[in-house]
Amino acid sequence: MRQVSAALFGLTMFVALIVSASMVQSHTNSANLLDAASDLSSLDDLDEPSQQRGGQQRGGQQRGGQQRGGQQRGFGGQRGRGRGGFAPPPPPLVAALDSDKDGEISAEELKNASEALATLDKNKDGELDDTELAAEATFGGFGRGGFGGFGGFGGGGRNTVRISPEELEFSDGAAMIADHAAFQDLSYKGEEVLIDTFLTDLEFLKFTIDAASSDEPQLYFINTNTHRAHMMFGNVAGLSMGGDQMKGVLVYRPMLVSPSGNPGLYTFEFEPFDAYSFEMIKICQDLLVDKAPFLGGNIGYYPRGGGALAQVENDKDKYDGADVVVYRDEDLTNADVGYLPLNPGKSFGRLRLMEIDEMPGPRDIVLYETLPNELSRVAGIITSVRQTPLSHVNLRAIQDKVPNAFVANAVENERIRALIGKNVAYGVTSDGFEIREASTDEVDAHFANLRPKLPQVPQRDLQNKDILPLEQLKFESSSSVGVKAANLATMHTFGFPKGTVPDGYAIPFYYYDEFMKHNGFYSFIDELLRNPEFQKDQDARKEQLKTVRSLIKKGKMPEWMMSDLAALHQSFPAGTSIRCRSSTNNEDLPGYSGAGLYDSYTHHPDEGHFSKSVKQVFASLWNLRAFEEREFYRVDHFSSAMGVLVHRNFRGEIANGVAVTEDIFYQTQGNYYVNTQVGEDLVTNPEEESVPEEALVDWWDKEDYQIMRASNRSGQGEQLLSKSHVQQLSDHLAMIHARFARLYGKTLDDPRFAMEIEFKVTKEGQLAIKQARPWVFTEANSVQEEQR
Repeated sequence: MRQVSAALFGLTMFVALIVSASMVQSHTNSANLLDAASDLSSLDDLDEPSQQRGGQQRGGQQRGGQQRGGQQRGFGGQRGRGRGGFAPPPPPLVAALDSDKDGEISAEELKNASEALATLDKNKDGELDDTELAAEATFGGFGRGGFGGFGGFGGGGRNTVRISPEELEFSDGAAMIADHAAFQDLSYKGEEVLIDTFLTDLEFLKFTIDAASSDEPQLYFINTNTHRAHMMFGNVAGLSMGGDQMKGVLVYRPMLVSPSGNPGLYTFEFEPFDAYSFEMIKICQDLLVDKAPFLGGNIGYYPRGGGALAQVENDKDKYDGADVVVYRDEDLTNADVGYLPLNPGKSFGRLRLMEIDEMPGPRDIVLYETLPNELSRVAGIITSVRQTPLSHVNLRAIQDKVPNAFVANAVENERIRALIGKNVAYGVTSDGFEIREASTDEVDAHFANLRPKLPQVPQRDLQNKDILPLEQLKFESSSSVGVKAANLATMHTFGFPKGTVPDGYAIPFYYYDEFMKHNGFYSFIDELLRNPEFQKDQDARKEQLKTVRSLIKKGKMPEWMMSDLAALHQSFPAGTSIRCRSSTNNEDLPGYSGAGLYDSYTHHPDEGHFSKSVKQVFASLWNLRAFEEREFYRVDHFSSAMGVLVHRNFRGEIANGVAVTEDIFYQTQGNYYVNTQVGEDLVTNPEEESVPEEALVDWWDKEDYQIMRASNRSGQGEQLLSKSHVQQLSDHLAMIHARFARLYGKTLDDPRFAMEIEFKVTKEGQLAIKQARPWVFTEANSVQEEQR
């Protein structure tokens, strides 16, 4: 019977206990097993998976009969393996023990452990050296480079000649990293992470410091696309398996703020059993910054495991006076956010630093310190203040497929400031933003490809000539009254408690068309659109459209129209303020939301004839942002029509919010995404510095209301919606999704369909829904959904 070292046998027993499907009793003390595993910490890729970080794990949820697996929430959290996930082969020690290859280690197989391990002893010397272990780790002789098209895990025969970091081929690693782009070339992000499940979907790069405690430590950056494991890289570089080495991983966390205040934090980490002293951690950080200068001020140490945390506490006085910033679990999950990709994408245009009252052009990539409530069409958006995900500005960004991101201290960011006033290429991804100078040809080509090739004519039905109560309208009535009014009318048939959907009326397109013809405005606008100055000069266009709106507001209505509107006004109780809301034939459509394009007005009791507010809504069809949006998409201006949705105005509401029947922001599964704010500080058009409550509501468990971010308008960060309101909202969202899915010809689980609603909690405490429209998915949403 061959003999192996006590430490190696202890590690083998430890691994066996982890992977065994049944808990086999062992006479070996668990603490001794941990000590034995720690003694062989150089076998880092055989370690126990680390504890999960970054939020709670959600189990799968089901809707419409289709199971959806859960994903973990929070920043830097672990996600479940996708459909195309690769299951790595078992570690060689486990493979030797598992004689029947059933994926389990039985009690009988444990009894035969010594004989099984003897099969690894290729040179028959009674010991298992690192060469024999490494040979087994090639996973069946795939050789160096790993699994070909899968990106490779490394391996292959061991190099007996040690090479220096400077001698590395880039396919294996590097001695220095110049910038984040080079880091990305060497790093890996995905699901094929072997046993390091905590790294799933994080961008990471492994490294080894050889002769770490000597006067001349050497840092090897590992090309983690080629070598997922330190041991496999060590084979190529000729590094010994043990000895004076630190084996770590450098993780990029794009959403978190670095110690310098910049967006994007890099953390260096080690195995759970590694508990390095402050001196060794300092050596590691200094080496990393020296060989990758862009890490300076943007790096921190993340101690994983109880031993590492205990060592940090022992060295607390040393850390307090040093430049090594320590990040614990709570620091990573509750940290300030330095970057948020509100809408991923890539665009070209001129980068402009904007004042809040300045007017951007459709080819401008705008940089704001304060987010405006209204924004005409632009090429891209960067803000220094955190945005509301469901604001009209971001919904417009999604609609227009333009990149939009919050970047902490964006105006002071050197990368951004250096490009103000220049043509740039601007990209937003989940891993960070990219911005560079671009040529005029690149900008021209981008916009030439973006616009539709052919004109678009929206449907405009003028046969409906009567103002009708919402109860008499149908889903199909949108062609005559607009989608906003028709969808609100449709919800009256869903069986919601009275008052959930406001009672009201719809003024059809016929009224707008008759009013415009009665005043000769169509011919006036047609002549204006042919004016070369109007076509070429945005400032002139803005002023001339302002003139159009002024004329419409002063326009005369036919007597029959005045009478109809007076009768409509009188149908509301005396003293009631009435909300007049835009409802056009080119907004709230599948694939085109038109959010924030047009204006709504409140008619107060002392404002005289009701026609005043109706004409204000008519005029908003010709505001600059709406005109330029139609112009860009080649929508025929004269086929566009304005209807008016009329209902009692909500005043003094307790809260307002927006909800989507999918988690469109954090990308978890089985949850509704909800933004809520106090009172009349609108989520869609937030006040300056307003931060709404962000929450996820489980599709099935109405008790599961997880606040992802608290409102800054509530005291002590308490939940804004009561338990009963959450339950009602959940029920209503399920009904709205299901009913509208059928009406729009979608299945319940179509990953490209969701509904967005606007809601209020009235001063009487009732949950009221004021709008419902299809959510417009971004390209990033669609890719993630298809992968899911």
